[in-house]
Amino acid sequence: MKEHLKQNLKKPINMPRRGKVTPRQIEPDPIYKNKVVTRLINYSMRDGKKSVAQKQVYKAFEIIKEETKDDPIKIFSEALGNIKPTMEVRPRRVGGAAYQVPMSVRGSRRETLGIRWLVQAARARSNSDYHTFADKLSAEIIEASKKEGGAVNKRENTEKMAEANRAFSHFRW
Repeated sequence: MKEHLKQNLKKPINMPRRGKVTPRQIEPDPIYKNKVVTRLINYSMRDGKKSVAQKQVYKAFEIIKEETKDDPIKIFSEALGNIKPTMEVRPRRVGGAAYQVPMSVRGSRRETLGIRWLVQAARARSNSDYHTFADKLSAEIIEASKKEGGAVNKRENTEKMAEANRAFSHFRW
């Protein structure tokens, strides 16, 4: 056996499910002093370019402020509240068959899914209508605050699927 493989076998193996996983503490963003805005910036970041993502998110918040004449953080939190799912389906294998079991979504995952769906819906908007990511993001946040847009549709579809599979809720673990 090769020497470097023997060394790797002697090292203790750290399994991720062995202990409790502590979530990383993130710093609030510099302008709004809000941790959720920092998470939005981190999710919208590409290729590790955080300063570019910050500029786009802050520009989107300025556009929201101009269009709605209201506090952009209030509009963003309202939009996120309309996007966060309460129920989702998770696959569960029982006797060789995989059932889609509806389960309630815990708090931290609700926020994560909401921000993820918001960024995905903003990126999915056409470039001919919206020229920058800030334009796309601001439009998606404004529509989500009115219970419209792609991210809200994603939440509705997820909850409809959970409702449709309610018959398998006894497989919950």
